[in-house]
Amino acid sequence: MALGFLRRHYLVIAITTVLSLLASFALLKILPPTYSADVKIMLGTTSKAAVVQPQPPVQDEPPLDMESQIEILKSKSIATAVIDKLNLADDPDFNGKASPLHGAVDAVRRLVGSAPQPNAPSMDDLLDEFQRRMNAFRIGTSTVVEVDFSASDPNRAAMIANAIVKEYFDQQLKADANEHRTITAWLHDRLQDLGNDATATERSVNELKSRYNIVSADGRFMDQQQVTELTNRLVAVRTRTASLMTRLNRFDDMLATSSADMTIDRVAAVSDFSPAELSGNVNPPDGLSLSNSNSTLIINSLRQQYLDNAKREYEYSAKYGKDHIAVVNIRATMKSIRQAIVDEVRRLADVAKHDYEESKQQQQEIEKQLAQAVVRSQDTRAAELSLRELETSAKSYRTLYDTFLQRYMGSVQQGSFPIAKARVISAATPPKKKIKPKSIVLMALGLFGGLALGGGLGLLAEVKDRSFRTTDQVEDRLRLPCLSVVPLLKRGEVDRFTKKATVNAVSKVEPDSSPRMVTRGPGTCWAASAMPTSRFAESIRSLKVAIDQDPSPTSRKVFGLTSALPNEGKSIIAASLAQLIANSGKRVIVVDCDLRNPSLSAMLAPDASTGIADIVLGGCQLADAVWTDPLTRLDFLPGTGAMLRDTSDILGNEQMRKLFEQLRAAYDYVIVDLPPLAPVVDARAISALLDSFVLVVEWGRTPAEVVEHALNTAPNVYDALFGVVLNKTNMKALKRYANHFGDYYNHKYYARYGSVMAE
Repeated sequence: MALGFLRRHYLVIAITTVLSLLASFALLKILPPTYSADVKIMLGTTSKAAVVQPQPPVQDEPPLDMESQIEILKSKSIATAVIDKLNLADDPDFNGKASPLHGAVDAVRRLVGSAPQPNAPSMDDLLDEFQRRMNAFRIGTSTVVEVDFSASDPNRAAMIANAIVKEYFDQQLKADANEHRTITAWLHDRLQDLGNDATATERSVNELKSRYNIVSADGRFMDQQQVTELTNRLVAVRTRTASLMTRLNRFDDMLATSSADMTIDRVAAVSDFSPAELSGNVNPPDGLSLSNSNSTLIINSLRQQYLDNAKREYEYSAKYGKDHIAVVNIRATMKSIRQAIVDEVRRLADVAKHDYEESKQQQQEIEKQLAQAVVRSQDTRAAELSLRELETSAKSYRTLYDTFLQRYMGSVQQGSFPIAKARVISAATPPKKKIKPKSIVLMALGLFGGLALGGGLGLLAEVKDRSFRTTDQVEDRLRLPCLSVVPLLKRGEVDRFTKKATVNAVSKVEPDSSPRMVTRGPGTCWAASAMPTSRFAESIRSLKVAIDQDPSPTSRKVFGLTSALPNEGKSIIAASLAQLIANSGKRVIVVDCDLRNPSLSAMLAPDASTGIADIVLGGCQLADAVWTDPLTRLDFLPGTGAMLRDTSDILGNEQMRKLFEQLRAAYDYVIVDLPPLAPVVDARAISALLDSFVLVVEWGRTPAEVVEHALNTAPNVYDALFGVVLNKTNMKALKRYANHFGDYYNHKYYARYGSVMAE
């Protein structure tokens, strides 16, 4: 099947492939080369020298947002600065002069006398082109960013890529300097306010000490020791209660989510509790620590099992599909693990609730004792409370002052020593190879594209071809034998042979011959007798043998040749068959019954004034209308004389039946040239007078559906059909359609026996 398709359409596929390859080669020559240079930079905080590093650091810097930095690299501000600094408006890549097409257009303009118009691109166009050629992306999960820039010149590509990174560093330093100036100014103002507040608070402390004569070593009255102890205990129990309440809230928050919705992050939150946090005590009992530690180990183990199953579920889903039984089982296992985690968390929550209630009750008891002690020492404590408040405020202000002073000094130092938070780890160098157009890829696309297009055109031709191409198609669709495959003749060579044969025939004609002689001349009508050893004659002879060897017991003397459509060559087949039968010594007559278009009469008897219509209508006798070929003794009855009459009535006339009885008695064979079946009904009108029909079908032209429809509308003709002749066959092309027996039609086999045909 595939080999047959290739044999039939190899020429179209080859031409399309060659044209596609030529187009790809032309694109390689037309498209300008593109080179890409890349710079690799590492983003992040660069360590500073100890002399400028604030001691100690106030806080850790937040993690670097890589995506934001990449967007800054791609921003229009950097692009605009690079375009201005490098004057890219005059660069050929940006003003469109890098393409060979631009030079060709300019040359055409110069030839026609018009100077090329300067094309100054706008800044928006420059930015669009710059951002189209520039790309920045993160390499893996690292903090390294690669900046690429493509240009038609490798040195230009490297220069622009380095300029982008340099401009990024410059803008980063400028932004950091502005930020430091703003922060330093704010710290300076805040530092002055804190210094004033600290001084005023310390002055108030000294005044209060002098007023109440507080001279104890630790600054307190001795009768307030009990209040101090109770206060310390209350602070401790409140801390423990707050810790237990926080733990209980976290457990409640986890249990608020169903086991099916509990994410692995919530499980991780449980596993992050220390045994002390699980118990709510700084120094919990050994048994409690061991129990909660075991719970933590259980949750960690379940979490690890969940992560392992989640990984397996992802891998199996990608490999076998989401609905695979293994994936479903893993999901069920994950669900049970989540439920086990929820159960363990619920148990811990119950323990936490019990501990919280116990600690809260203890806190209430200590608060009650402390309130009683405070009431007892209220008078003596008033001064101490005021003093401690002032001391606390003074200490807080002084601590804040020192902290802000340290930050202020660090900010001043950093502002005087700016360092970019990135560094180049690989500068751009001129690339040696272009990235596009890739010759191999483009030529491969041209090759496979041409093959695909050629195959598509061939397939389209196959789909649109609804005609008969092989004898198997004829026999399968029409349920009729294919009697002969008649080759297509070359008109020039046929005319040369038939003209020579006509000259020889005229020289042999006696002067006193009958005046109604068939006209001989060049043309395919006489090809069978003029080229008796040709392949065309052999195919007509095959039809004659099929008629002679007909096993049917009924008489088949009267044959009608018809076709589905006009111009399928039925008249030529009729004349050629009659010539070969006449050469064998049989008495044969050709009757032109195509009364509306008597093309055979125009070829054999163009001067005939009477014909079959005149005989039927009583205008003349048969002997007065018959024309004869003096060489083959072939008789011919023209179809003239019925142009203005109803031809179907003439062909179905009773006199027509009598005429055919007369022909049966006088001749061995009567060959009737009938009109086509589709346009007119004449063939059906005369079908009762004929013994059988031969259907002529033009190879590769007549649609099979038309032939089938024509035969279905003429059942009397179809029932009497003897067979089909496949006419005007391109024998070279036929070999490509006859997959299994294509060599049967090989020309060299016929040439070996002298059957040279003009085709």
